Amino acid sequence: MSTNAPTTSAAPSPSDDVHAIQAKWQERWATADPFRAGDAADTRPRKYVLAMFPYPSGDLHMGHAENYLYSDIVARYWRHRGYNVLHPIGWDSFGLPAENAAIKRGANPVTWTYDNIAQQRTSLKAYGVSFDWSRVLHTSDPDYYQWNQWLFQRLYEKGLAYRKDALVNWDPVDQTVLANEQVLADGTSERSGALVEKKKLTQWFFRITDYADRLLDDLNQLEGFWPQKVIQMQRNWIGRSVGADIDFEIEGRADKVTVFSTRPDTLHGATFMVIAPDSDLAAELAAGSSAEVRLRFQDYLASVRMTSEVDRQNTDRPKTGVFLDRFAINPINGERLPIWAADYVLADYGHGAVMAVPAHDQRDLDFARAFDLPVRVVVDTTAPVTGAIPVIETGAAGTPLDLGADEASLADLDPATTGIALTGEGRMVNSGPLDGLSKRNAITRAIELLEAAGTGRASRTYRLRDWLISRQRYWGTPIPMLHTDDGRIVPVPGDQLPVTLPASEGLDLKPKGSSPLGAATSWVESVDPETGERALRDPDTMDTFVDSSWYFLRFLSPGDATQAFDPAAARAWAPVDFYIGGVEHAILHLLYARFVTKALYDMGLVDFTEPFSSLINQGMVILDGSKMSKSKGNLVLFQDELDAHGADALRVALAFAGPVEDDKDWKDVSTVGAAKFLARALRIAGEVTSDPEVVWADGDAALRRVTHKLWSDVPTLVEQTKFNVVVARLMELVNAIRKTIDGGAGAGDAAVREAIEAVALVLDLFAPHTAEEMWEQLGYEPFVGLAGWRQADPTLLIEDAVTAVVQIDGKVRATLEVPARIGAEELEKLARADERVVRALGDKQIVRAIVRAPKVVSLSTR
Repeated sequence: MSTNAPTTSAAPSPSDDVHAIQAKWQERWATADPFRAGDAADTRPRKYVLAMFPYPSGDLHMGHAENYLYSDIVARYWRHRGYNVLHPIGWDSFGLPAENAAIKRGANPVTWTYDNIAQQRTSLKAYGVSFDWSRVLHTSDPDYYQWNQWLFQRLYEKGLAYRKDALVNWDPVDQTVLANEQVLADGTSERSGALVEKKKLTQWFFRITDYADRLLDDLNQLEGFWPQKVIQMQRNWIGRSVGADIDFEIEGRADKVTVFSTRPDTLHGATFMVIAPDSDLAAELAAGSSAEVRLRFQDYLASVRMTSEVDRQNTDRPKTGVFLDRFAINPINGERLPIWAADYVLADYGHGAVMAVPAHDQRDLDFARAFDLPVRVVVDTTAPVTGAIPVIETGAAGTPLDLGADEASLADLDPATTGIALTGEGRMVNSGPLDGLSKRNAITRAIELLEAAGTGRASRTYRLRDWLISRQRYWGTPIPMLHTDDGRIVPVPGDQLPVTLPASEGLDLKPKGSSPLGAATSWVESVDPETGERALRDPDTMDTFVDSSWYFLRFLSPGDATQAFDPAAARAWAPVDFYIGGVEHAILHLLYARFVTKALYDMGLVDFTEPFSSLINQGMVILDGSKMSKSKGNLVLFQDELDAHGADALRVALAFAGPVEDDKDWKDVSTVGAAKFLARALRIAGEVTSDPEVVWADGDAALRRVTHKLWSDVPTLVEQTKFNVVVARLMELVNAIRKTIDGGAGAGDAAVREAIEAVALVLDLFAPHTAEEMWEQLGYEPFVGLAGWRQADPTLLIEDAVTAVVQIDGKVRATLEVPARIGAEELEKLARADERVVRALGDKQIVRAIVRAPKVVSLSTR
């Protein structure tokens, strides 16, 4: 029975006007606020459901429609299950798109942003999403970004925020720097699409690399709860490599150069050193060479700066470089190694320098062959790595190995001749004390030798780079630091936060390479809190990914003027139980949120280390196989669909279109079919004549079994995000109800009421306006969204009879209605005796029978 009490008045007649129904229930929800999360006194178990918040770039689009539908399904389900559910909404409202749109239109970014927020808010309410509207936040509000500044200063205190000169990714269109994660695989900006350039600037960074190991290792906690693809993308991005830091002396230079290598065992095979041409080291070494070398180097550097990092790492490109007429000393054998600047080495990988072992690295080999440099084999890839160690005769260092007749196969593989590096397993040769060792043992022994000599040590390096967070744009959180006349950098006093943005009127917001805030003279000038002397505010703003790295915590106490979030609320609600959003945020946003969470944990402000316990990634809504875009003219407008069919039809159609993670082509999304299904369900609710207190057990037994099978299966289906299957099951139940009514049981049958109440309760996940209307038609008080879940009666889940399929040579020849508990022997006997089977067999001989009672009999013949 329902947990809601029946009404005392007669239920109103059903309405065919979906928009009237929509308006009616949205008004009631607005008045009653039924989806507000319970307070601290609420003793129900809790679930925190969060959809990635939208950027206010205009009205909602179909990607939003899908995202917020899925979060609403999850939130409504757990409310029905008796949980206190937090399901908030806010806007990621700072950032370049708003600023660029305002510049293009000659508008104020504040006006443009908040007008779009108002439009999206109206659309979300029209869509019927059960948000807790008491917790709305906008990241562009001073009472939000004050706490961005607080977070920055806490990280600064811990040494995790710092400023330095660095080669940065420069967007030449938006005229601002980008984090590595904001550069796409083809070397273009994810923002403007322009080819990203390298530029040396003084910038603010967060030291995310200090957390590289934890960010990588803690992914193990998320196995089975996050999509495997996302976990792997994060692992690849962090990119931990294990090896050794090796110190090389440079002739004529006091300081040594440290090189990271995953293969310190191959040090005897190093024949030259390569450094990144755009590194400080390359400039320094070239400056110490002849005028001719300096000129060649400057010409080469100019060409390198015109080449993207993606192109530089393309293994198919011809190798280029310039000899710097300088030499390094191999620490393991004292050999002089010529130093070259070459663009296949990047300044921000390792230490910007590599020891080149051309016999065993393809890029080094290609370079060596291009410039006629020595190639020395130090790993015999023809030797076994298990079993007895062969006796290997090695020649003098640098001389070809006399392999003898029995080892001729290695000579045939000489990389200098074949052009193919030997990268496989094997045993060391030409390597002095390492000879005869396998690769793994040789690496360990080489590190021991380096450490004993004081010329190297075990080390790790990462693909991950520190998070560059400063931006040369107006519409973002001002960095809360002061620059004094004597060169110090000091935080703005905490009681002066937030440092608010100046009005944009009078400022030139067009991209020009420096922050527009620098021209706001009265805003920039401030006072050094230590001396009282003049100081200047930092003119840069923060990357908007700072805003979204911790917003899930602000939802826990959005109106708190005294702290970023209430630690007690964080203990009660966080981490987020279900986080829903697109896979395009798999690296950027999720990685940064994980870093900030771990930093807050180390500060003792939260008691968890991962922000999102479970992650649900939805696919895209596309049209004719392509991503929707204005430029392609293939947009399906959210508001148009709402106007044409109503929110519920749109929601049901999207849920039914396919698995959550799959892309959905709009041509396969049937809002018309969904609208017809909802109309059928609503009509049946209006036809029911039995009383709400009717005894369900007196109803049609067959229909009751269908109803209770639904109650049995839906929890697993919802928790596995198989929402499309749940909609299909609802459609089956509605059809079964119609068939029962029309078959003679009538609309007054108790099982009909039980079944249509089940439809209303489960349909609330997908079509809440229609479900509320049905609930009222059935004689109950609002709100169905708060009604308790029902449990399946296990006695109704026992199948009295099942359909068995009989196959002959893989083709279905008959179906049999048999007892659910039939044995294999009896089932085979019935199958062989069936006249359809006998006819199909003819004079063929059965040579094999496979029986899977009670469902399948498979016969093979000859």
